[in-house]
Amino acid sequence: MLGLQYFSFSDVWSPVLLSFMLLITAGYFLLVGPLSERNPQNEPTAIGRKIMFVTGMFFLHLAQGGPVNLLGHTMFSFHMLSMALSYIVAPPLIMLGIPPWIWRSIVNYLERTPMRNLKFMVHPVVSAVLFNGLFSIYHLPVVHDYVMLNFGVHRLYYLILFITAVFMWWTFVSPVPERATPQGLKKLGFIYLNMVLLTPACGLIIFASEPLYATYSDPNAWARAMGYCVPGGDPTALLSQFGGPEFFGFLETRVDQQVGGILMKFIQEVIFASMLAYVFFQWYRQENKEDEEDDLIADVPSPELNQV
Repeated sequence: MLGLQYFSFSDVWSPVLLSFMLLITAGYFLLVGPLSERNPQNEPTAIGRKIMFVTGMFFLHLAQGGPVNLLGHTMFSFHMLSMALSYIVAPPLIMLGIPPWIWRSIVNYLERTPMRNLKFMVHPVVSAVLFNGLFSIYHLPVVHDYVMLNFGVHRLYYLILFITAVFMWWTFVSPVPERATPQGLKKLGFIYLNMVLLTPACGLIIFASEPLYATYSDPNAWARAMGYCVPGGDPTALLSQFGGPEFFGFLETRVDQQVGGILMKFIQEVIFASMLAYVFFQWYRQENKEDEEDDLIADVPSPELNQV
């Protein structure tokens, strides 16, 4: 059980956050169901979209308020799994689960507010640098430990990371089909850019010769961070009961750190490589289709020639 048996249901599943997630999900089903009739641009929402939205919300809660979140405070490998689920897996599922007519309403509303001045942030290069830059900075040891030991900063930083992840995924998901986003080779280039930008942070973690983060190697720092994760957690009591993070880890601290870096990079590579293959196939098929149409046009006899 990786130590989960030592904690209560409330510790493992965060009922307050779970209730908030369920409330959002219920609101989603109302919006795409009975309330959709109030919007003249509404379209029937396919079951596939509903499944993607629910799956995305499940993964997000699992990473931020479920067992993966708790285990992410005891082992660095689970911390990186939490990051991957939160910013690489959940956002595109949630975004794809929201039908285009809702996205149109959101975008049209934002364009009538001062928020329209921030639309440059969804530019593929800007969003890629923003998300991957913030992710890399967060995993600098001094920054990571500071964020983990300051609850308010921790929540704010994670929220900003999620927002920038949505900006990054906007180019790839294209939630509003009629709004132009890069296609073909350009989209392939942006996917590759994101794959490259995350490499330095993962490389730092994978090839470090010693443990980098006090919250996974120093019992006192770990107890303070764990106290924020467990409702009403007392660092002194946690230290007395468990002694430190090594109580839970079945891997040596540096090995656990390396596994975490590899896991994050592996998940990113699998998802983005799948996207590369899909986009390349779509681009190749479109190019062939256009070539075939050009050949058909070239083969049509000219009217002038038929009259001769």
